[in-house]
Amino acid sequence: MSKFTSEMVDDYADKLLIGLTKEENKMVLDEFEIIDSNIDIINEIPNIEKVEPMTHCLDNFEYELREDVKDEESVSGNLLVKSGMFKKVGNGIYMKLPLGNKVWENVKAIVRRNMNEAGAQEVTMPMLLPIEAFQKSGRYELFGPSIFQLNDRYNRPYVLGPTHEEFFTIAAMMKAKSYKDLPYTLYQIGNKYRDEVRPRLGLIRTREFTMKDAYSFDTDLDSCDKSYKKQFDAYNKIFKEIGINYAVVRADTGVMGGLLSEEFQAVTDVGEDILVLCDECDYASNIEVSECLDIEKSNNEEKKKIEKIHTPNVGTIEDLENYLGETADNFVKTLIYKADDKFYACLVKGDKELNEVKLQKLLNVTEVALAEAEDVMRITHANVGFAGPVGLDIPVIMDNEIKYMKNFVVGANETDYHYKNVNLEDFKVETIADIRNVQEGDICPKCKKGHLNFKKGIEIGNTFKLGTKYSKSLGLNYMDENNELKPVVMGCYGIGIERIIAAVVEQNHDDKGIIWPMNIAPYKVAIVQISDKDEKQKQVANDLYETLTNMGIDTILDDRKERAGVKFNDMDLIGIPVRITVGKKVEEGQIELKERRKDETELVEISAVVKRIKELVK
Repeated sequence: MSKFTSEMVDDYADKLLIGLTKEENKMVLDEFEIIDSNIDIINEIPNIEKVEPMTHCLDNFEYELREDVKDEESVSGNLLVKSGMFKKVGNGIYMKLPLGNKVWENVKAIVRRNMNEAGAQEVTMPMLLPIEAFQKSGRYELFGPSIFQLNDRYNRPYVLGPTHEEFFTIAAMMKAKSYKDLPYTLYQIGNKYRDEVRPRLGLIRTREFTMKDAYSFDTDLDSCDKSYKKQFDAYNKIFKEIGINYAVVRADTGVMGGLLSEEFQAVTDVGEDILVLCDECDYASNIEVSECLDIEKSNNEEKKKIEKIHTPNVGTIEDLENYLGETADNFVKTLIYKADDKFYACLVKGDKELNEVKLQKLLNVTEVALAEAEDVMRITHANVGFAGPVGLDIPVIMDNEIKYMKNFVVGANETDYHYKNVNLEDFKVETIADIRNVQEGDICPKCKKGHLNFKKGIEIGNTFKLGTKYSKSLGLNYMDENNELKPVVMGCYGIGIERIIAAVVEQNHDDKGIIWPMNIAPYKVAIVQISDKDEKQKQVANDLYETLTNMGIDTILDDRKERAGVKFNDMDLIGIPVRITVGKKVEEGQIELKERRKDETELVEISAVVKRIKELVK
């Protein structure tokens, strides 16, 4: 065997990292006579820590870390890197390695086929976009710092596409002159770029990601409803085919705007979103838009005289509970918010949380955020934690639950002081509205019988009825039957490809690794050859590999010079749905077959194994 110099290792590493064809890769392997698996060449490659090469009869570049990843917060983020499918190269930026790329392509193939079957036509949009379209639609300001911006050599401004509504609208202008041209739907599967404040949870929230986004173009809302249903039904087919446990919930339209938004949420313990579900009916909503039922509550308590009390160093609800010996539901929090350039005092009960999405919608503003400490001091003349509605000269917005309260406690707009026995007549209210989050156990706003419960979810798809938001701002019009010019009615439909991959792993794993559903697995079948010296095993393994491959069944052959336990562990980590073990039993005409989801192993006659595999991978 050849001795490896540092220069040879570096050369090999460079060639691996730039990616070679199968033939070129084999030439490199042959050149270095890599026949001893104990030679840890890959470990010498910069930025790839403790990896093991895995070769099979195709000589693919595949590896596993075999150790948990230190900087990944989620199970999926850890396993996808640990199994050698993805590699983190920056904050919220991942490369797709061969195994991960196969999963990614499999997901895209399912999405693409269902989009085509739903009548959508595929296009490819540029990722480098002139900024003017976003300015014209009014969304440049809405995206704020989340949009990646750059200038060309002539100092003309561009953005890396965070989304493509504006440009699909421009594309639609090419064929939307008359009502006879409509309806139609366009889609793409392409990259998106968003400068997330905190990329997290592996592939769930990243700065660069792949999205299938589709757009329907119709003459009116009735026609839009039909296009919307086609896409909605296609989404259900996609997620069922992939094998995801999901829920469809009402959601906030956000920067997309429009008439309706529904999210397809993969139900997991690690999800960023809180799903609100009724235990009696089909009510399902994102907590951001879940309505709090306004239930009148009788209160026969006699009103008392307002009283200022000294509350030193009591700036939180918990502190106030301990100091006064009362429960939080008798307190009213006053939160000073900045909405665009105006300040508001927002009141919610002490045991409830303010819902910023509801507040933003109520005020019809671009952005809401808690006021800075110095602004709170200027407005209330007190430190944070002591604000109250009595005597404030900014508009007061009160949650509708408070109108049934009497003799409650609020901040006194003076550091270390509160008011007790406050009633509604003691301060002015500009607006009374639902501005709080629902809580588990609340009465369902739909059936008014059931109770609400929470689950966490990962948003993997969404559908929007945009209406005429973009067609009006960008001038997408058509001529109707009466020769009148009217704006085109649009719908928008997105699916996150990497998020699907992450969600699948979150729902399908054990302490050994990933458990891929058959339809998106990088390989459907793994053939593990126990001995590299046994000619009978080698012949059976290779014949079976060729047979399955020729049948179109994606198969990997693990013929490495490794212990059987190492090979089994690697295949479990990677998550191949079906494992065939070619070992000593071949002398008796048998091989072992094991499904990744099951604990037991079955013995199968060699002559019957192909039929058995066909049953499993159908």
